[in-house]
Amino acid sequence: MRRLSFDIPMLMSLLTVLGMILATVGTWPPAEALGVLRWPGLALVYAAGGLPAAWTALSALWRQHILDIDLLMVVAAIAAAIVGAPFEGAVLLTLFSVSTTLEHQALGRARRAVEALMALRPETAFRKNAADGAVTEVPAAELAVGDVVILRPGARVPADGVILQGRGGIDEANITGESMPVSKEPGQQVFEATVNLDGILEVTIARTVGDSTIARMIRLVTEAQEAKAPSERFSAWFGQRYTVAVLIGAVLAFAVFYWLGRDWEQALYKAATLLVAASPCAIVISVPAAILSALSAAARGGVLFKGGGALEMLAAVDTFAFDKTGTLTNGRAQVTRIITLDGEDRRFLSLLAGLEAHSEHHIAAAIRREAVIHGIEPAQVMDVSSRPSAGIVGRDETGPVWAGNSYLAREMDASTDRAEFRELEENAQTVVYLGRGSTILGAVSVADEARASSAPALAALRAGGVRRIFMMTGDRRPVALRIGEELGLGPDEIHAEMLPQDKVRQIGELAERGRVAFVGDGVNDAAALARADVGIAMGAAGSDVALQAADVALLSEDMKKLADAHRLARRTASVIRQNLTVAIGAMLVLVTGGLFFDLPLPLAVVGHEGGTVLVVLNGLRLLSDRIRRNADEATPTRRTPEERNVSASVPKVVDERAV
Repeated sequence: MRRLSFDIPMLMSLLTVLGMILATVGTWPPAEALGVLRWPGLALVYAAGGLPAAWTALSALWRQHILDIDLLMVVAAIAAAIVGAPFEGAVLLTLFSVSTTLEHQALGRARRAVEALMALRPETAFRKNAADGAVTEVPAAELAVGDVVILRPGARVPADGVILQGRGGIDEANITGESMPVSKEPGQQVFEATVNLDGILEVTIARTVGDSTIARMIRLVTEAQEAKAPSERFSAWFGQRYTVAVLIGAVLAFAVFYWLGRDWEQALYKAATLLVAASPCAIVISVPAAILSALSAAARGGVLFKGGGALEMLAAVDTFAFDKTGTLTNGRAQVTRIITLDGEDRRFLSLLAGLEAHSEHHIAAAIRREAVIHGIEPAQVMDVSSRPSAGIVGRDETGPVWAGNSYLAREMDASTDRAEFRELEENAQTVVYLGRGSTILGAVSVADEARASSAPALAALRAGGVRRIFMMTGDRRPVALRIGEELGLGPDEIHAEMLPQDKVRQIGELAERGRVAFVGDGVNDAAALARADVGIAMGAAGSDVALQAADVALLSEDMKKLADAHRLARRTASVIRQNLTVAIGAMLVLVTGGLFFDLPLPLAVVGHEGGTVLVVLNGLRLLSDRIRRNADEATPTRRTPEERNVSASVPKVVDERAV
């Protein structure tokens, strides 16, 4: 059905052009013998070019009570035929048919740009039988959650999954836009349609093909394209009412010209010319042509906008607020110091790693890695739950145990007033305490590093017109100042020791002075993402929570994509302004020529249709925006073999520490 929707208009357009050729040849004075072709040619033009447009316009009027712009062209062509100028009417219908087909093809190209990802999906997969280990080739659509598939070098991942065995480089350019392959090992996610470059991998399917990353990208972008931006809704609203005004204006023009002494044929010809000149086709199409192209280009570049509204709002943003850990920083903290009050470092680290084995937080991962490096087995901890922006609590064989920041220590009535702990607090690093009830067993200091792409991205945002940039974190101020200094942020641009509600309140205050975008991980900062004018989730590939919480999802962890997305949004706004200027300017020139000069109908047709095609082509320029190109200096996160998740079989809880 999709193919027919494009082939039928194209066929009608070709028939219209053929009829126009016959009519032109039949009208050519030197070829008097071919004069018999004139009327059949004109009849073919009016049938192939006029009847489909009339049917579409009348159907819209009857079923939806919408006055389609196509009706203006049909009425003008009929008026030209009535006054003895059928050839001019045929020119109108021919150019209108050709331009309409070009618009459909162009906008279809913008819509199909994302759907082209579907072609990257492998049709089959090699599934491993759990009983006897036999490997059979099956259709990818038959894969179920829990199935194990074998990926050979060069093979595409058939569905989202988790590596069970093996290590290798994965090319994720199709999903995240990263130009460099990402090193993957057991316990890490792989996404559908990405390419296994080397090694033989066993992957456990985590999502079926219908729920995979590619499928969700297609659904999100399709919904985004159908959800009209404010400017699109206005142009549609304006087009409806303006079309009625043009029809009424044409009738009045006929009456005025007739009253001024023109005969009825001349008056009707002038009215038909004004009908074409004042038609708002270019105005109505100028906005969606740019919006659809930008949405498609962004999606192919690893950035998903939830509709044209988010795209337009991002262009108006003048303030950016960032979460720190996992957003501006790598989120790959390292343990730098361990202090235990009883001197039993190994037992302390075992208990802390056992508690943190239930968390997916970046700090928890650093502690688990430290335990692996020292060959320490995590202790068994049960009944684990998260304390938002504070830490994590649980129970081992001895009793309740907790780990977290100073907020959680105060909540547990545990004192951190010791010289050793004060020394840790004075350093620009994150401190995690471990305790039982009101007794602290020890503490570790953890340091994170800024992403290599963060500083250039912030500089690009400032260069792109962003006036204010802030970093918000629940971490201690010395830690925040150290990271902020690396990123070129001043002390006044750093807000530390913030709880989730503090971030929401701060964003609300910033929103009183302009448009605000908040950038976070989509899980810990859901409230802040919702409060901001534009919520942007970093590294959202494969994350349902991030895709649902944010208005914009950056599928990769390359901060340069954020600057590219902001630049694309501003460029789209500029293209829309250009299109509207051209469309309105051309219309004013043509209407002036029709009212005060003897503007020929064919010239009005050429000006009208030429302007329409011009704004569509101008909008399509956004399809080639550089956001689609792989970053020249992409910096994907890599993990070393000793960083394997030592507790992959342990159930995880959502740990929402703000650090």
